[in-house]
Amino acid sequence: MTDVFGRLVGQSAAVDALRHHARQPVHAYLVLGPAGSDVHDALVTFAAALQCPAHGCGACAACRRVLEGADPDVHWAERAGLAWRVDEIREAERVARRRPLGVGYQIVVLEDVELAVAGASPSAPALLKSLEEPPTRTVFLLGASELPPGLDTVVSRCVLVRLVAPTDADIEERLRAEGVPADAARAAANAALGSLERARVLAGDPALAARLAWWRAVPDRLGGTPAVASALAREAGERLDEAMAPLERSLVESATREREEAGQFGGRATTRREFEAHARREQRRFRVDELTLGLSTMTAVYRERLARDLEASRDGDARADHRVIGTLRSIDALLEAQRRLTTTLDEGLLLHDLLFALSDF
Repeated sequence: MTDVFGRLVGQSAAVDALRHHARQPVHAYLVLGPAGSDVHDALVTFAAALQCPAHGCGACAACRRVLEGADPDVHWAERAGLAWRVDEIREAERVARRRPLGVGYQIVVLEDVELAVAGASPSAPALLKSLEEPPTRTVFLLGASELPPGLDTVVSRCVLVRLVAPTDADIEERLRAEGVPADAARAAANAALGSLERARVLAGDPALAARLAWWRAVPDRLGGTPAVASALAREAGERLDEAMAPLERSLVESATREREEAGQFGGRATTRREFEAHARREQRRFRVDELTLGLSTMTAVYRERLARDLEASRDGDARADHRVIGTLRSIDALLEAQRRLTTTLDEGLLLHDLLFALSDF
Protein backbone atom coordinates (compact mmCIF):
# COMPACT_ATOMS: atom_id res chain seq x y z
CA MET A 1 0.00 0.00 0.00
CA THR A 2 1.77 3.14 -1.22
CA ASP A 3 -0.78 5.69 0.05
CA VAL A 4 -4.27 5.85 1.56
CA PHE A 5 -5.87 4.92 -1.76
CA GLY A 6 -4.20 1.50 -1.64
CA ARG A 7 -7.17 0.49 0.51
CA LEU A 8 -9.44 0.57 -2.55
CA VAL A 9 -9.60 -2.62 -4.61
CA GLY A 10 -9.98 -2.55 -8.40
CA GLN A 11 -10.79 1.18 -8.54
CA SER A 12 -7.94 2.60 -10.63
CA ALA A 13 -10.08 5.16 -12.50
CA ALA A 14 -11.77 6.40 -9.33
CA VAL A 15 -8.46 6.52 -7.47
CA ASP A 16 -6.91 8.65 -10.22
CA ALA A 17 -9.85 11.07 -9.95
CA LEU A 18 -9.71 11.22 -6.14
CA ARG A 19 -5.94 11.82 -6.14
CA HIS A 20 -6.46 14.74 -8.51
CA HIS A 21 -9.31 16.24 -6.49
CA ALA A 22 -7.39 15.88 -3.21
CA ARG A 23 -5.00 18.53 -4.55
CA GLN A 24 -7.68 20.90 -5.83
CA PRO A 25 -10.96 20.12 -4.02
CA VAL A 26 -14.32 21.68 -4.73
CA HIS A 27 -17.17 22.00 -2.25
CA ALA A 28 -18.96 18.63 -2.74
CA TYR A 29 -18.36 15.11 -4.04
CA LEU A 30 -20.67 12.16 -4.49
CA VAL A 31 -19.06 8.71 -4.54
CA LEU A 32 -21.36 6.24 -6.30
CA GLY A 33 -20.80 2.50 -6.30
CA PRO A 34 -22.70 -0.79 -6.16
CA ALA A 35 -23.03 -2.61 -2.86
CA GLY A 36 -19.68 -4.08 -1.86
CA SER A 37 -17.62 -1.66 -3.97
CA ASP A 38 -16.08 0.05 -0.92
CA VAL A 39 -17.98 3.35 -1.02
CA HIS A 40 -17.33 3.74 2.72
CA ASP A 41 -13.58 3.15 2.35
CA ALA A 42 -13.47 5.56 -0.59
CA LEU A 43 -15.03 8.28 1.58
CA VAL A 44 -12.61 7.59 4.44
CA THR A 45 -9.52 7.59 2.24
CA PHE A 46 -10.58 10.70 0.34
CA ALA A 47 -11.19 12.53 3.64
CA ALA A 48 -7.70 11.52 4.76
CA ALA A 49 -6.20 12.75 1.49
CA LEU A 50 -7.98 16.08 1.85
CA GLN A 51 -6.54 16.60 5.34
CA CYS A 52 -3.04 15.34 4.49
CA PRO A 53 -0.33 17.91 3.62
CA ALA A 54 0.95 15.40 1.05
CA HIS A 55 -2.58 14.64 -0.25
CA GLY A 56 -2.91 11.12 1.15
CA CYS A 57 0.48 9.71 2.12
CA GLY A 58 -1.12 7.28 4.58
CA ALA A 59 1.66 7.65 7.14
CA CYS A 60 1.41 11.16 8.59
CA ALA A 61 -0.50 12.18 11.72
CA ALA A 62 -3.25 13.82 9.66
CA CYS A 63 -3.91 10.62 7.69
CA ARG A 64 -3.84 8.46 10.80
CA ARG A 65 -6.32 10.67 12.63
CA VAL A 66 -8.85 10.40 9.80
CA LEU A 67 -8.33 6.67 9.27
CA GLU A 68 -8.74 6.08 13.00
CA GLY A 69 -11.86 8.23 13.22
CA ALA A 70 -10.15 10.73 15.50
CA ASP A 71 -10.08 13.90 13.37
CA PRO A 72 -12.45 16.47 14.96
CA ASP A 73 -12.84 18.22 11.59
CA VAL A 74 -14.23 15.10 9.86
CA HIS A 75 -17.90 14.73 10.81
CA TRP A 76 -19.91 11.62 9.90
CA ALA A 77 -23.57 12.62 9.82
CA GLU A 78 -25.91 10.28 11.69
CA ARG A 79 -29.16 8.81 10.43
CA ALA A 80 -31.49 7.31 13.03
CA GLY A 81 -34.14 5.76 10.78
CA LEU A 82 -34.51 4.11 7.40
CA ALA A 83 -34.46 7.50 5.61
CA TRP A 84 -32.64 10.78 6.16
CA ARG A 85 -34.78 13.27 8.08
CA VAL A 86 -34.76 17.01 7.50
CA ASP A 87 -33.51 17.72 11.02
CA GLU A 88 -30.58 15.34 10.49
CA ILE A 89 -29.60 17.14 7.29
CA ARG A 90 -29.86 20.50 9.07
CA GLU A 91 -27.59 19.23 11.83
CA ALA A 92 -25.03 18.27 9.16
CA GLU A 93 -25.34 21.76 7.69
CA ARG A 94 -24.81 23.30 11.13
CA VAL A 95 -21.55 21.35 11.47
CA ALA A 96 -20.57 22.41 7.94
CA ARG A 97 -20.71 26.05 9.04
CA ARG A 98 -17.99 25.54 11.64
CA ARG A 99 -14.47 26.77 11.09
CA PRO A 100 -12.06 23.81 11.04
CA LEU A 101 -9.93 23.48 14.16
CA GLY A 102 -6.87 22.42 12.16
CA VAL A 103 -5.19 23.64 9.00
CA GLY A 104 -7.24 21.37 6.73
CA TYR A 105 -10.93 21.34 5.87
CA GLN A 106 -14.21 20.93 7.72
CA ILE A 107 -15.40 17.71 6.11
CA VAL A 108 -19.01 16.52 6.42
CA VAL A 109 -19.74 12.96 5.30
CA LEU A 110 -23.21 11.58 4.55
CA GLU A 111 -23.57 7.96 3.47
CA ASP A 112 -26.56 6.37 1.69
CA VAL A 113 -27.79 9.72 0.40
CA GLU A 114 -30.22 7.92 -1.90
CA LEU A 115 -32.29 7.63 1.29
CA ALA A 116 -32.77 11.43 1.24
CA VAL A 117 -35.61 10.87 -1.24
CA ALA A 118 -37.24 8.10 0.81
CA GLY A 119 -39.81 8.28 3.58
CA ALA A 120 -42.89 10.42 4.10
CA SER A 121 -40.93 13.70 4.17
CA PRO A 122 -37.98 13.50 1.74
CA SER A 123 -34.99 15.53 2.91
CA ALA A 124 -33.32 16.00 -0.48
CA PRO A 125 -34.40 19.67 -0.71
CA ALA A 126 -32.72 20.39 2.63
CA LEU A 127 -29.57 18.59 1.44
CA LEU A 128 -29.61 20.59 -1.78
CA LYS A 129 -29.80 23.85 0.19
CA SER A 130 -26.82 22.74 2.32
CA LEU A 131 -24.73 22.14 -0.79
CA GLU A 132 -25.49 25.41 -2.54
CA GLU A 133 -23.37 27.87 -0.55
CA PRO A 134 -21.02 26.09 1.88
CA PRO A 135 -18.12 27.93 3.54
CA THR A 136 -14.90 28.00 1.54
CA ARG A 137 -13.11 25.55 3.87
CA THR A 138 -15.95 23.01 4.00
CA VAL A 139 -16.15 19.92 1.79
CA PHE A 140 -19.20 17.65 1.64
CA LEU A 141 -18.54 13.97 0.87
CA LEU A 142 -21.64 11.99 -0.07
CA GLY A 143 -21.92 8.27 -0.70
CA ALA A 144 -24.62 6.32 -2.55
CA SER A 145 -25.22 2.91 -4.10
CA GLU A 146 -27.83 4.21 -6.56
CA LEU A 147 -29.17 7.49 -7.92
CA PRO A 148 -32.98 7.63 -7.81
CA PRO A 149 -34.61 10.37 -9.96
CA GLY A 150 -35.41 12.59 -6.98
CA LEU A 151 -31.70 13.01 -6.30
CA ASP A 152 -30.90 14.64 -9.67
CA THR A 153 -30.56 18.18 -8.34
CA VAL A 154 -28.29 17.05 -5.49
CA VAL A 155 -26.06 15.21 -7.97
CA SER A 156 -25.87 18.34 -10.11
CA ARG A 157 -24.18 20.20 -7.22
CA CYS A 158 -21.45 17.55 -6.77
CA VAL A 159 -18.49 16.09 -8.58
CA LEU A 160 -19.56 12.51 -9.28
CA VAL A 161 -16.96 9.77 -8.73
CA ARG A 162 -18.04 6.31 -9.84
CA LEU A 163 -16.76 3.08 -8.33
CA VAL A 164 -17.06 -0.32 -10.01
CA ALA A 165 -17.56 -3.78 -8.57
CA PRO A 166 -14.06 -5.25 -8.16
CA THR A 167 -13.23 -8.35 -10.20
CA ASP A 168 -12.79 -11.78 -8.63
CA ALA A 169 -9.05 -11.50 -9.31
CA ASP A 170 -8.87 -8.13 -7.53
CA ILE A 171 -10.68 -9.53 -4.50
CA GLU A 172 -8.57 -12.69 -4.41
CA GLU A 173 -5.38 -10.64 -4.53
CA ARG A 174 -6.52 -8.42 -1.66
CA LEU A 175 -7.58 -11.41 0.48
CA ARG A 176 -4.23 -13.09 -0.04
CA ALA A 177 -2.47 -9.83 0.87
CA GLU A 178 -4.50 -9.86 4.09
CA GLY A 179 -3.23 -13.34 4.94
CA VAL A 180 -6.06 -15.55 3.67
CA PRO A 181 -4.74 -18.90 2.30
CA ALA A 182 -4.78 -19.15 -1.49
CA ASP A 183 -7.54 -21.77 -1.81
CA ALA A 184 -9.84 -20.00 0.65
CA ALA A 185 -9.17 -16.63 -1.01
CA ARG A 186 -10.04 -18.01 -4.43
CA ALA A 187 -13.25 -19.71 -3.24
CA ALA A 188 -14.38 -16.62 -1.33
CA ALA A 189 -13.64 -14.29 -4.25
CA ASN A 190 -15.57 -16.48 -6.68
CA ALA A 191 -18.59 -16.49 -4.35
CA ALA A 192 -18.41 -12.82 -3.34
CA LEU A 193 -20.48 -11.38 -6.21
CA GLY A 194 -18.03 -8.50 -6.53
CA SER A 195 -18.11 -7.49 -2.85
CA LEU A 196 -14.86 -7.34 -0.89
CA GLU A 197 -16.82 -7.11 2.37
CA ARG A 198 -18.72 -10.29 1.56
CA ALA A 199 -15.51 -12.01 0.47
CA ARG A 200 -13.89 -11.28 3.84
CA VAL A 201 -16.81 -12.94 5.61
CA LEU A 202 -16.81 -15.95 3.28
CA ALA A 203 -13.05 -16.40 3.64
CA GLY A 204 -13.65 -17.38 7.26
CA ASP A 205 -16.64 -19.62 6.54
CA PRO A 206 -15.66 -23.32 6.48
CA ALA A 207 -19.15 -24.30 5.29
CA LEU A 208 -18.98 -22.35 2.02
CA ALA A 209 -17.96 -25.31 -0.14
CA ALA A 210 -20.66 -27.53 1.37
CA ARG A 211 -23.35 -24.90 0.70
CA LEU A 212 -22.29 -24.52 -2.93
CA ALA A 213 -22.34 -28.31 -3.32
CA TRP A 214 -25.86 -28.38 -1.85
CA TRP A 215 -27.13 -25.82 -4.39
CA ARG A 216 -25.50 -27.72 -7.24
CA ALA A 217 -27.27 -30.91 -6.15
CA VAL A 218 -30.77 -29.36 -6.05
CA PRO A 219 -31.63 -29.90 -9.77
CA ASP A 220 -30.90 -33.62 -9.47
CA ARG A 221 -32.95 -33.90 -6.27
CA LEU A 222 -36.12 -32.40 -7.74
CA GLY A 223 -38.37 -35.41 -8.14
CA GLY A 224 -41.40 -33.83 -9.75
CA THR A 225 -43.55 -33.89 -6.61
CA PRO A 226 -44.75 -30.96 -4.47
CA ALA A 227 -43.51 -32.67 -1.30
CA VAL A 228 -39.92 -32.84 -2.59
CA ALA A 229 -40.01 -29.22 -3.78
CA SER A 230 -41.39 -28.07 -0.42
CA ALA A 231 -38.72 -29.99 1.50
CA LEU A 232 -35.96 -28.49 -0.65
CA ALA A 233 -37.37 -24.98 -0.09
CA ARG A 234 -37.15 -25.56 3.68
CA GLU A 235 -33.60 -26.87 3.35
CA ALA A 236 -32.65 -23.83 1.29
CA GLY A 237 -33.91 -21.56 4.08
CA GLU A 238 -31.80 -23.52 6.57
CA ARG A 239 -28.71 -23.09 4.37
CA LEU A 240 -29.34 -19.35 4.26
CA ASP A 241 -29.65 -19.26 8.04
CA GLU A 242 -26.34 -21.12 8.39
CA ALA A 243 -24.62 -18.66 6.04
CA MET A 244 -25.51 -15.76 8.34
CA ALA A 245 -23.48 -17.00 11.34
CA PRO A 246 -20.03 -15.83 10.08
CA LEU A 247 -21.47 -12.41 9.17
CA GLU A 248 -22.99 -11.97 12.63
CA ARG A 249 -19.62 -12.83 14.22
CA SER A 250 -17.91 -10.34 11.91
CA LEU A 251 -20.36 -7.58 12.84
CA VAL A 252 -19.82 -8.14 16.56
CA GLU A 253 -16.03 -8.22 16.15
CA SER A 254 -16.12 -5.01 14.11
CA ALA A 255 -18.25 -3.23 16.71
CA THR A 256 -15.94 -4.39 19.51
CA ARG A 257 -12.87 -3.21 17.60
CA GLU A 258 -14.50 0.17 16.92
CA ARG A 259 -15.31 0.67 20.62
CA GLU A 260 -11.73 -0.16 21.57
CA GLU A 261 -10.34 2.28 18.99
CA ALA A 262 -12.76 4.99 20.14
CA GLY A 263 -11.54 4.52 23.71
CA GLN A 264 -7.91 4.56 22.63
CA PHE A 265 -8.03 7.51 20.24
CA GLY A 266 -10.89 9.52 21.67
CA GLY A 267 -13.25 9.00 18.74
CA ARG A 268 -16.99 8.42 18.80
CA ALA A 269 -18.23 4.85 19.17
CA THR A 270 -21.34 3.56 17.41
CA THR A 271 -24.39 3.48 19.67
CA ARG A 272 -26.34 0.27 20.22
CA ARG A 273 -29.22 1.62 18.14
CA GLU A 274 -26.90 2.51 15.26
CA PHE A 275 -25.22 -0.90 15.46
CA GLU A 276 -28.54 -2.73 15.35
CA ALA A 277 -29.75 -0.69 12.36
CA HIS A 278 -26.46 -1.28 10.54
CA ALA A 279 -26.57 -4.99 11.37
CA ARG A 280 -30.09 -5.37 9.99
CA ARG A 281 -29.08 -3.71 6.71
CA GLU A 282 -25.96 -5.84 6.36
CA GLN A 283 -27.82 -9.05 7.24
CA ARG A 284 -30.51 -8.35 4.67
CA ARG A 285 -27.95 -7.51 1.98
CA PHE A 286 -25.83 -10.56 2.79
CA ARG A 287 -28.85 -12.88 2.77
CA VAL A 288 -29.99 -11.59 -0.62
CA ASP A 289 -26.46 -12.04 -1.96
CA GLU A 290 -26.31 -15.57 -0.55
CA LEU A 291 -29.60 -16.50 -2.22
CA THR A 292 -28.40 -14.88 -5.45
CA LEU A 293 -25.29 -17.06 -5.27
CA GLY A 294 -27.42 -20.16 -4.74
CA LEU A 295 -29.67 -19.39 -7.69
CA SER A 296 -26.65 -18.57 -9.87
CA THR A 297 -25.08 -21.89 -8.90
CA MET A 298 -28.25 -23.75 -9.91
CA THR A 299 -28.41 -21.78 -13.16
CA ALA A 300 -24.87 -22.91 -13.99
CA VAL A 301 -25.95 -26.55 -13.56
CA TYR A 302 -28.86 -26.08 -15.98
CA ARG A 303 -26.58 -24.35 -18.47
CA GLU A 304 -24.25 -27.35 -18.33
CA ARG A 305 -27.24 -29.62 -18.98
CA LEU A 306 -28.29 -27.42 -21.88
CA ALA A 307 -24.86 -27.69 -23.51
CA ARG A 308 -24.94 -31.51 -23.19
CA ASP A 309 -28.49 -31.79 -24.54
CA LEU A 310 -27.76 -29.52 -27.50
CA GLU A 311 -24.79 -31.70 -28.36
CA ALA A 312 -26.93 -34.82 -28.03
CA SER A 313 -29.60 -33.27 -30.24
CA ARG A 314 -27.05 -32.56 -32.95
CA ASP A 315 -26.01 -36.23 -32.72
CA GLY A 316 -29.57 -37.33 -33.47
CA ASP A 317 -30.97 -38.02 -29.96
CA ALA A 318 -34.69 -37.26 -30.44
CA ARG A 319 -35.34 -37.11 -26.68
CA ALA A 320 -32.71 -34.41 -26.27
CA ASP A 321 -34.95 -31.86 -28.04
CA HIS A 322 -37.57 -32.28 -25.32
CA ARG A 323 -34.91 -31.94 -22.60
CA VAL A 324 -33.60 -28.73 -24.21
CA ILE A 325 -37.07 -27.14 -23.99
CA GLY A 326 -37.41 -28.10 -20.33
CA THR A 327 -33.94 -26.86 -19.48
CA LEU A 328 -34.54 -23.51 -21.17
CA ARG A 329 -37.73 -23.11 -19.15
CA SER A 330 -35.81 -23.91 -15.97
CA ILE A 331 -33.18 -21.28 -16.76
CA ASP A 332 -35.92 -18.73 -17.46
CA ALA A 333 -37.55 -19.55 -14.09
CA LEU A 334 -34.24 -19.08 -12.28
CA LEU A 335 -33.56 -15.76 -13.98
CA GLU A 336 -37.05 -14.57 -13.09
CA ALA A 337 -36.46 -15.60 -9.45
CA GLN A 338 -33.27 -13.54 -9.39
CA ARG A 339 -35.18 -10.56 -10.77
CA ARG A 340 -37.82 -10.97 -8.06
CA LEU A 341 -35.13 -10.76 -5.40
CA THR A 342 -34.99 -7.02 -6.05
CA THR A 343 -38.73 -6.57 -5.54
CA THR A 344 -39.76 -8.92 -2.72
CA LEU A 345 -38.65 -9.66 0.82
CA ASP A 346 -40.49 -12.99 1.06
CA GLU A 347 -37.69 -15.40 0.23
CA GLY A 348 -39.74 -18.41 1.44
CA LEU A 349 -42.50 -17.78 -1.09
CA LEU A 350 -39.94 -17.12 -3.81
CA LEU A 351 -38.15 -20.43 -3.13
CA HIS A 352 -41.37 -22.42 -3.01
CA ASP A 353 -42.62 -20.91 -6.27
CA LEU A 354 -39.30 -21.51 -7.98
CA LEU A 355 -38.80 -25.10 -6.87
CA PHE A 356 -42.40 -26.04 -7.69
CA ALA A 357 -41.89 -24.55 -11.17
CA LEU A 358 -38.62 -26.42 -11.68
CA SER A 359 -40.33 -29.67 -10.66
CA ASP A 360 -42.83 -29.22 -13.50
CA PHE A 361 -40.07 -28.91 -16.09
